[in-house]
Amino acid sequence: MTGYLASFEPAMREALAEATARSNAATTGDADVPVGAVVLDGAGTIIGRGHNQREAACDPTAHAELVALRAAGQSRGSWRLDGCTLVVTLEPCTMCAGALLAGRLARLVYGAADPRAGAAGSVWDVLHDPRLGPPVEVRGGVLAAECASLLHAFFARRR
Repeated sequence: MTGYLASFEPAMREALAEATARSNAATTGDADVPVGAVVLDGAGTIIGRGHNQREAACDPTAHAELVALRAAGQSRGSWRLDGCTLVVTLEPCTMCAGALLAGRLARLVYGAADPRAGAAGSVWDVLHDPRLGPPVEVRGGVLAAECASLLHAFFARRR
């Protein structure tokens, strides 16, 4: 991978590190799916991190993306995340795509596509629906094989 997409590889590695922490915990009985996310400000600095915590927090909304967006909002002192980028290991679901729109993020970068529930182009394209607001720039496939491998390994252990 070269050029523009390659510039997001370091941030995706940070998101993978978030997801990997969950993956390592999964071997000790944690049931959270290993998805990680980071939010970058306009300068590329990480201002929010998150990993799935639905099972651990007993919270259906504790997806990695929402955890990272909440942390970014706290860091910025505002829910408005204009100019920010969400980098996540798995294509967001409809809830998380809606949160990107609500937070006014400029860009989404994801690793593995989600052909079952992806809302950034795979199943739905929430981020480009003109009825929901300005479109969000979407770039998929950054370190896709590594992101998918982490998920495949997690589900293989569960079977």
